[in-house]
Amino acid sequence: MFYPGTEIKSIRNGKINLKDSYANIKNGEVFVYNIHISPYEHGNIFNKDPIRDRKLLLTKHEINKLTGLCKQKGYSLIPISVYFKNNFVKLELGIGKGKKLYDKREEIAKKDAEMRMKKALR
Repeated sequence: MFYPGTEIKSIRNGKINLKDSYANIKNGEVFVYNIHISPYEHGNIFNKDPIRDRKLLLTKHEINKLTGLCKQKGYSLIPISVYFKNNFVKLELGIGKGKKLYDKREEIAKKDAEMRMKKALR
């Protein structure tokens, strides 16, 4: 007996976490890593591993487009949101570029300066 859908039921209940997740292209296929979908309460033996790797179903054209964008140095695929459309779960992907070390230091310095200004105004 095949009983699909425990992950879908869990997603419908809002038990999905996209934090620290990313996507990667391997052999012309797109996989998503570190998405945590909590096990469905009534799923019993049909529940899957919460943080397993998941393959995305994309057309060849979409995969080629994403491959071209990700080949640039420093860019990666990041899941932005999850939504339902016609009983399918859709995952919105975005292209992101990581910060350099000096960018992080600048941002920390700006936040620190803002905190000092707020304290001085109090």
